[in-house]
Amino acid sequence: MQGGSTTPAVWRASRPGFLVLAPLCVVLGLLLAVRQGLTPSALQVALVLLGGLLAHAAVNLLNEYDDFRSGLDHLTRRTPFSGGSGALPEAPWAAPAVLAAGISALAGVVAIGGLFLWWRGWPMLAVGVPGLALIVAYTRWLTRSPWLCLLAPGLGFGPLIVLGTLLALGGMPDAAALCVAAVAGLLASELLLLNQLPDRDADRRVGRRHLAILLGPRRTAQLVSELLLAAPALLALGVLAGWLPAMAGLAWLALPGALWLAWRLPGALAAHDRLEALMGLNVVVLLASLALLALGLGLD
Repeated sequence: MQGGSTTPAVWRASRPGFLVLAPLCVVLGLLLAVRQGLTPSALQVALVLLGGLLAHAAVNLLNEYDDFRSGLDHLTRRTPFSGGSGALPEAPWAAPAVLAAGISALAGVVAIGGLFLWWRGWPMLAVGVPGLALIVAYTRWLTRSPWLCLLAPGLGFGPLIVLGTLLALGGMPDAAALCVAAVAGLLASELLLLNQLPDRDADRRVGRRHLAILLGPRRTAQLVSELLLAAPALLALGVLAGWLPAMAGLAWLALPGALWLAWRLPGALAAHDRLEALMGLNVVVLLASLALLALGLGLD
């Protein structure tokens, strides 16, 4: 059947189940601003939350559109965490609507960024311009550069969203903010890297060249584990150095899950079901770590 409503496809292509990550990183930036003695208005908080959500949705929508146009969607074996949503292969007539939604979300990000540029001045460009560049360039260009592809999600969700929120609310980056942004960045980068493992053969066929392709499964799994465990280690350093309050250590409650994943991952590389289960655990560990870190910052 050709034609029909495009709304369900646009909704699926936005990957709504994953959109919690950007607002969670915004909340971390908000809490860092409050710790600096700032009292943001409800309007400012609403705008930074909406901006983070729109930025994440724009990346997802444009990625889904480009993967459909390149033919990648027809090559991947989809999981709940990789291979795309499957929305456009099932409803190809919705491709223009998905592209339009991605561009509209990006326009919303620009409009919100313009407001904060007016309110806060030129420092907002330090996060705004790189953020827009990541959204536009990720699928078409950055996925062809192994290290840029690894760093892009970490930079996007860590320094750009966490520190961008702090700047937008009138704060300034300090040791605590840099530590929190780095923790979020490490977790975001390792999440994407692990999720690329099932797609590496399909990605190679359409010209992508990320680290899961370059390193192979075993070395990729090792790098995933190193990035995953580096996050709680950095958090420990932040607490011991006095950059972060002791309550930030609540995030270590997610450490058993991270250790279990790092231990089981090498043996699950050849077993699709076991790898998919660990990919799900990885999402839980990431979200739990950041949520508990936010709770710790809020309770201090």
